[in-house]
Amino acid sequence: MNWRAFIAGAAAGFTVAYAVQSLRQHQLISSEKALALAKKAFEHAGPISGSWIQTAPETYEKDGIVYNVYKGGICRSEEQYEFIIDAYTGTVIETSRL
Repeated sequence: MNWRAFIAGAAAGFTVAYAVQSLRQHQLISSEKALALAKKAFEHAGPISGSWIQTAPETYEKDGIVYNVYKGGICRSEEQYEFIIDAYTGTVIETSRL
């Protein structure tokens, strides 16, 4: 009887751990973290003089795929860029020079 209780408890523990891990992967990152990731991606091309990001995510469709994204911008001395970053993964989806 003890082995059955142990196996049942272990199975329940693994199930809960798996569920918690799945929920963590589907949480939005903060807009501040998204901006930090975007700035890190832009830093390789030169210094950044300013940046901004929208704090509320919105839906965005590209190539038939719907994303939840943050939109923001990066400024350099003479150039300005707008970026779209995935609100779950922090991956820059699109950039455009203004």
